[in-house]
Amino acid sequence: MGNGSNSFKSEGNFASPPCMAAEVDPGYFDPLAIDPEQARDVARWRTAERKRLRESRRTLALPQRKAISEALMAGLERLLAAHSAGTGGRVVAFYWPIKDEPDLRSLMAEMQASGRRIALPLVETRSAPLVFRLWTPETRMERGYWNIPVPPRDAQEVIPDVVLAPLMGWDSEGYRLGYGGGYFDRTLAALSPRPFSIGVGFASAQLPTIYPQPHDIPMDVILTERGTEVGG
Repeated sequence: MGNGSNSFKSEGNFASPPCMAAEVDPGYFDPLAIDPEQARDVARWRTAERKRLRESRRTLALPQRKAISEALMAGLERLLAAHSAGTGGRVVAFYWPIKDEPDLRSLMAEMQASGRRIALPLVETRSAPLVFRLWTPETRMERGYWNIPVPPRDAQEVIPDVVLAPLMGWDSEGYRLGYGGGYFDRTLAALSPRPFSIGVGFASAQLPTIYPQPHDIPMDVILTERGTEVGG
């Protein structure tokens, strides 16, 4: 990925990127008006499902994972074109893949080269909405506390028009099972106007429900290698 993949600085200036949120803040769960015992049951169930789904996708062979990523990128291009999103000066926020997530970085580079503005999310303040900073293949990336590449603090901060959120699991109502830190939910709740949100993940990660809680915000679209599963 150009210079971005080879020029990292190990500076511990950042809190964990959002995809590591469960490891930073494993106790995150705000049940609001939900019965505390029910909330604990849901939290335990989600923890078990995250582990199961993580192990399931870990077993995918590299060719399978590559084919899924390619199908997702093709589907994402169609989806963005249909919604006139990611065109002109609009900002599309991708994510940096970890833990065997679909790898969309080649599409990031292609979209940036065609004139679109690409951003990545960062956790710069714990338990607060994400910050988005512009990315290009030439961005001199830094590593956060959890060793994940992030744009530096001098990269321009932007408000995204489109946000892609990696899915650990998903359901037919558009709810996303993430890593448990609540950062994407906080961000979508805080941004106004709210960006067009696309949950990106594996078809095999579909669940009957995630047992949504008051703080959970559904994605506008769920996209898997099969195509648009929810919304569209």
